[in-house]
Amino acid sequence: MPSLTFLGAAGTVTGSRHLLTHGDTRILVDCGLFQGLKNLRELNWQRLPVEPRDIDAVVLTHAHLDHCGYLPRLLLDGFGGRILATPATRDVASLILLDSAWIQEKDAEFANRKGFSKHKPALPLYRVADAERTLERFRAQPLHHPVDLPGDARLLLRRAGHILGAATAQIDIGGRRVVFSGDLGRYDDPVMHDPEPVPEADYVVIESTYGNRRHAPADPVAALGEVIERTVRRGGTVVVPAFAVGRAQALIHDLWRLRQRGGLRNVPVYLDSPMATSATGLLHRYPDEHRLVEGDYQAACDAVSYVRDVEESKALSANPYPKVIISASGMATGGRVLHHIAAFAPDHRNTLLFSGFQAAGTRGRKLLDGARETRIYGQWVPVAAEVAELPMLSAHADSDELMRWLSAFHRPPQRVFIVHGEPAASDALRERIGRELGWPATVPLQGQTFAL
Repeated sequence: MPSLTFLGAAGTVTGSRHLLTHGDTRILVDCGLFQGLKNLRELNWQRLPVEPRDIDAVVLTHAHLDHCGYLPRLLLDGFGGRILATPATRDVASLILLDSAWIQEKDAEFANRKGFSKHKPALPLYRVADAERTLERFRAQPLHHPVDLPGDARLLLRRAGHILGAATAQIDIGGRRVVFSGDLGRYDDPVMHDPEPVPEADYVVIESTYGNRRHAPADPVAALGEVIERTVRRGGTVVVPAFAVGRAQALIHDLWRLRQRGGLRNVPVYLDSPMATSATGLLHRYPDEHRLVEGDYQAACDAVSYVRDVEESKALSANPYPKVIISASGMATGGRVLHHIAAFAPDHRNTLLFSGFQAAGTRGRKLLDGARETRIYGQWVPVAAEVAELPMLSAHADSDELMRWLSAFHRPPQRVFIVHGEPAASDALRERIGRELGWPATVPLQGQTFAL
């Protein structure tokens, strides 16, 4: 009888790691980093309760850091199997993992040079060379083409929306069919395709990032324009922390649509993220993965100034004129956006605009919760700028959209497992599934195992 163990994203919105076991076969679905609260981040330094060398394969639903960012550490600890993902996810993971490793190396180096780390010396979780070795383990798997996994298992990927390459994962193992939602995207999104329906499963593992929230029906382009307009009237700059893959590209498109409506006028837009710039190029490589017409998206990209090197980025922070800066990371946990927050947060004329989910314990969540100072590279930075949020710009399905995806199953599963959400969101979705669909649903605990 197969079993399912939740090694991450149980009771939290990060660190997705789900282990399927049948006999001697072990398949890990997603392998992400924990982010946010310190006690969660410390889990990244703990070995998995299963020996990595005993894991036969990893199935990756998509390449955001909280789903793929632990992979290099898994290899360092002994994993030697295949990593299966869509071709676009493989290419996005290349950007994400190399960037993550580079940032970790630089942050450790900076902490050692400045002496503000409690660890002597501060060490990266993994290095660029480890990320490069990890990428050699990837095997591209197209959508809708079943593939055999170790043991008697079989995998089928379907489109999930959300970001380029994102997929749901259907795994048949030991006579059971288990479907993993990964992160589901929005329906009728202007950039990404709708999540594809799944006809049947014995068990479903579904994310619950917005399990207790509905996205506002307001026009996101108009809402974005209002924030920018009032900031520019004050003579300020809008700094948008954005996920380099997915959100940054959608924002570029939204800002272009705003210009088409006569907004922005002479306000320049800068994309200050080498990874986001590279990810933008992937949209041209995978035109079937999104809804955008090439001419429109090229026009949108041409309306943005790309900041390539560190000196240009520093000059942008020193530039006093009104502008929009899009920069990673999306939860303001690292990357070049931290330097822009340090430069612009102290001035009331400016705005820090968040457009995606902010996990508990992240700098982004603390700022949205009203923090009037934030610690950046060992220094406290006062926050006088406006802090705004436009959650309707998120690439995550809201509660109604999660229920819409579940409702497409032709028959009830034996159980739904609710993961990748903060406790209130996961439990709200559990109650809603029981009330509206009549299906048994469970919010698993970290480390909990279920016989299937």
